[in-house]
Amino acid sequence: MSTIRDVAKEAGVSVSVVSKAFNNYADINPKTRERILEIAMELNYSPNLAAKNLSSKKQKNIGLISSAVLNHNEKDTNAYEVIKGIYTAVEKRGYDLSIFLIDSQKQKQKSYAQFCRERNIGGAILQGMRTDDPYFKELVDTKIPCVCVDMHTDDTNPYIGGVSLDNRAAAKEAAVHLLENNHREIVIVAGTKETMVNEERLQGVEDALRETGLTIKDIHILYADFSEEKAYQLAKEQLKTKQPSAFLCFSDLMVFGVMKAVREAGLRIPEDLSITGFDNLPFSSLTSPPLTTIQQDFFEIGNQSARLLADLMEGKLDRHHIFVNYELVKRKSVRKIQAKE
Repeated sequence: MSTIRDVAKEAGVSVSVVSKAFNNYADINPKTRERILEIAMELNYSPNLAAKNLSSKKQKNIGLISSAVLNHNEKDTNAYEVIKGIYTAVEKRGYDLSIFLIDSQKQKQKSYAQFCRERNIGGAILQGMRTDDPYFKELVDTKIPCVCVDMHTDDTNPYIGGVSLDNRAAAKEAAVHLLENNHREIVIVAGTKETMVNEERLQGVEDALRETGLTIKDIHILYADFSEEKAYQLAKEQLKTKQPSAFLCFSDLMVFGVMKAVREAGLRIPEDLSITGFDNLPFSSLTSPPLTTIQQDFFEIGNQSARLLADLMEGKLDRHHIFVNYELVKRKSVRKIQAKE
């Protein structure tokens, strides 16, 4: 593993200059600082957190790196609720918060590790990450403490924690609700294949199906990338070929797209088909009919994420993953159909 001396040697400067560059001293030339940070990134060097804490008493800056804000529909308030929860906890613990909102273009311009190094980030909360994102993998391989929102993490890594609801159990409960109402011709409107949350929710549906003698192969899956528009297009095509008895959606946002397709097909919910969602967005109780969905407390997810990260940074960590409570909210978008003989 590279050291600060390796960076200093490669940059042709003293160790003290490298240290000043990482701590944003005003007497360091900006071009010199940028060159040092680039070399550090190439050598996969991160300042030793314990040593920095000794020199600065306590590192006070937490970073939020999120792709969930710029990539979402305006109806989706989840990311903002998470941020509110994070900010509340960060302020209470006496830390500062730096926010890095990313999209695909910015991801090409700056890595997450570079963002943390440039701003002297002592720990980061990661929201909306794909498991195949190389910058995500780079960051979790450093010794910068991280807490991942809605992702399971490696419990053997002392620098990584996670906060989520039990997506597998919640998806199972939603699927069981449909199955108990005698729905067997179910279409799953799933999210993005490369996300952990999507994988866990599929596992939960599979658990429910297994208990009734079915398998996931008996169920048609539409991957709509958590997009309202894509869900609308896929559901529209589905209804042209075969009408299911129910759509099981992995987000309320996708439900809105599916409902639009159902109405355009001249069908009624729940008389002609049932539908369930996931998230319980503010609009979900106002749909016609009101939506049966999984309630998540996104403020609490953000709050717990910041508290867990602070504990990790302060050496108070007694667990690596926290599950936040959820609830299946039963409304009028699901009806019981007559069981087939």
